[in-house]
Amino acid sequence: MGFLEHLDELRGTLVKCAITFVVFASLIGIFLKESNDVLLWPLNTVRTENPSLVLELGTTAPMEGFSVIIQMCTMGGLMLSAPFMLFFIGQFVAPALSEKELKAVLPVCGTALVLFALGASFSFFLLVPSTLRVALEINDLFGFAMRWTPASYYSLLLWLVMGVGAAFEFPLLIVLAVYLGFLTVATLRKYRRHAIVAIFIIAAVVTPTPDPVTQLMMAIPLYVLFELAIIAGARVERRKREKLTDV
Repeated sequence: MGFLEHLDELRGTLVKCAITFVVFASLIGIFLKESNDVLLWPLNTVRTENPSLVLELGTTAPMEGFSVIIQMCTMGGLMLSAPFMLFFIGQFVAPALSEKELKAVLPVCGTALVLFALGASFSFFLLVPSTLRVALEINDLFGFAMRWTPASYYSLLLWLVMGVGAAFEFPLLIVLAVYLGFLTVATLRKYRRHAIVAIFIIAAVVTPTPDPVTQLMMAIPLYVLFELAIIAGARVERRKREKLTDV
């Protein structure tokens, strides 16, 4: 294919990605009430655990509700359309890859989606409710009146879900570094203690609360993923040695 034909293919890929995003963003807008009920699940769970709690989200600006709608449609549309966008981009890139490269790329993309989904689910169902509980306990300790806004709640939800989902990708980066020869499993094992410190730093950055319980909840699965990355990296190194032996 010539340069202009490649540009035409790229334009078609971008158009398909844009259409997919618009479709999902529109669906969220159409089912706005249902989408909002899903996003309020962590907060409603904490409310159920504390029947005496009086906490209603309230706006402080005339257009704050509109901003929340834009945020829900934009970020929700991106998250839901991301797998399809990756598929379309893969279709565009695939002809330039060899069969060996395709065999490596497809598992990596699939693993990345699974890891992000696991991280986002872990955050939504466990970490966000825990963070809200800690926030409520701190407010109750100081006797503060709780006047949370929709913007603050959804920003917290977005930061935790997206941040934890992205943090769960780091084992894949480790395995890729081993595959490319930038890291060795022996090095990972040697600096395991340093990795634990780095994991707690990541947990402290991702979690917005300074309490050790929430950070520990974040650090434990990250450390488990780190150990799994070492196991996967060892398999990668073994296969590379077997191929060199066969040659």
